[in-house]
Amino acid sequence: METGFAAIDKTEQSAKKVSPVAFGITRKQLEEWKRKIDEGQIAFITHFWYDERFPRAKTVTKVGCKDLDKLAEWGKKYGLKREWIHRRKDGYSHFDLIGDLEKKVLEKEGIDPGAVLFRKLSTTEKEK
Repeated sequence: METGFAAIDKTEQSAKKVSPVAFGITRKQLEEWKRKIDEGQIAFITHFWYDERFPRAKTVTKVGCKDLDKLAEWGKKYGLKREWIHRRKDGYSHFDLIGDLEKKVLEKEGIDPGAVLFRKLSTTEKEK
């Protein structure tokens, strides 16, 4: 499932009771992401992340918007399904992107992956 898969299905995560670990973002970055969502923008935040289901993934990008129709329409450009939106009661619903699609989306959106903590895997890591 890891290879090429880029949006995490939250129903699967809930069923398995997996607890990913996130780190590497500041409160200011998180508040800026939330502000953009509150304004109805498509907002991006990338942070370091570990989830045992995806051991090669080092980061996750959360793409959120308070307008779920707008977010779902945006996601269609990248083959993301509406049901993959992580719906949150606090209003910060989002897609979680990892791996190859994460990198592709950031590049197509004009966001420098290096500027948002994205790190290329070395050849050795890719072979593991």
